[in-house]
Amino acid sequence: MKKITKIRLCRLFAILLVLTGTALLPGAVYRDGVTAVQAAPVSPAEDGEADASEAQVHFIDVGQGDATLITCGGHAMLIDAGENDKGTAVQLYLKKQGVDRLDYLVLTHPDADHIGGADVILTKFTVGKVFMADYEKDNRTYREVIQALADRKMKWSTPAPGQSYSLGTAKFTIVAPCGSYEDPNNSSIALVFENGENRFLFTGDAEAEAEQDILAGKRSIQADVYKAGHHGSDTASSVAFLTAVDPVWAVISCGEGNSYGHPHAEVLNHLRSMGVKVFRTDEQGSIVAESDGKTITWNCAPSQTWQSGERTGSAAQPDNSKSGQKNTAGISAGKQAAALQTKQEYIGNKRNGKLHRASCDKLPQEENRAYFTAREDAVKAGYDDPCKLCKP
Repeated sequence: MKKITKIRLCRLFAILLVLTGTALLPGAVYRDGVTAVQAAPVSPAEDGEADASEAQVHFIDVGQGDATLITCGGHAMLIDAGENDKGTAVQLYLKKQGVDRLDYLVLTHPDADHIGGADVILTKFTVGKVFMADYEKDNRTYREVIQALADRKMKWSTPAPGQSYSLGTAKFTIVAPCGSYEDPNNSSIALVFENGENRFLFTGDAEAEAEQDILAGKRSIQADVYKAGHHGSDTASSVAFLTAVDPVWAVISCGEGNSYGHPHAEVLNHLRSMGVKVFRTDEQGSIVAESDGKTITWNCAPSQTWQSGERTGSAAQPDNSKSGQKNTAGISAGKQAAALQTKQEYIGNKRNGKLHRASCDKLPQEENRAYFTAREDAVKAGYDDPCKLCKP
C-alpha cells in the first residue's frame, strides 16, 4: 500500500471540513499549502427554502375588460390593460400603488378589452418584458399597441408553456397557449403566479378548447385563486377545468350591466356547487388580494348575490365579446335579430366552412356569417363541418 503523505492528509482534512460545514477562512493558507476557497452562495431558488415576500394582486375594475396588477418585493407586472378608454385609469391606478416600472406586461390576447389601454401603459411606464399572444388582428387597437412598442423600440414575444419567470421572491409559470387557434380567445396566454404556498391562475379569455389543451399538458393548474376565464362566460370554466384548478376563491372581472350577460348562470352554479367564494368587479369595484406566502387576505368580503348577468341588445343573441369588436359590417343588429326570429337557426362560417347553431358562443364575425333555416340547406351550401361546442 502506498504511503499517504502529510500533504495529502491535510488536503483530505480540509475537504472533510468543507463537507461537514466547518468553516475555513476564505483565502487563508493553511499548513502544507492547503487554501480555503469560499463556496458560491446557494440562491433561495436553489435551496427551496426562500421566505416569500408579501405580494399583492389587484384585480382592477376596468368595466367590461381585464387588468390585473401584481406586486412583490418592489417588483411589478401587469396582466392586460382594459379597453381603449381605460388606459389612463389603469395608469393612475398603478401610480397610486407606487408603481413606476413594470418588470412584465402580459397582454393575454389581442381583443380590445384586454389590450386597449396598453399603448398608454407602454408610453407612461418603463417596461422590462412584453409578452403577447401570437395572434395578429387587423384593427386599430392592435395597430396602436404595435406602434407604441415601435416608438419605445421594444420587441414582444410569446412565452412557451413551462417557462418560468421571477417577480421578486415570487414567480410565474406559463401554461398556455398550447398551440395555434383560429379563435383569438383560445390563443390567450395563461399563467400560474406563485408566492410561497399561494397560487393564482390567470387564463385570459381561454375557452373550453384551450382549457382541454391545458389539461392535456399535464402541468399543475391547481390554484387558491382562479381569475375566471372570459369574464365568467359559459364558454370557459368547464367543469373538468374547474375540478383541476380546485380554487378556494374566484374573481370575475366584468362590467356592471354588461350586454353579454357576464357572468353566466352556468359558471356561477358550478362555482357555487364547488363551494368556491366569488368576488366580482361589477359589484365590488377593484379587488385586492394580499399573500404572505401562506395565507391570502382580501380587501372586501366575497359577493353573496350569485346574480348572473343578462344579455341585452345585439348580445341577446350570440356572445361576441371574444371579438373585442362591435358588429359594424354585414347586416345590422336589427336585421340579425329579425333573421333569428324567422327561425334562421343555423349560421355558417364563410372562412372555414364550420356550421354553428345561432345560439352558439363561437360564432364568426358578422361579415363572415351565412344564415340558414334548416341544417340540410347549410350542409348543401358547403357548411358541413359541425362546431364541437354547439354540435348543430
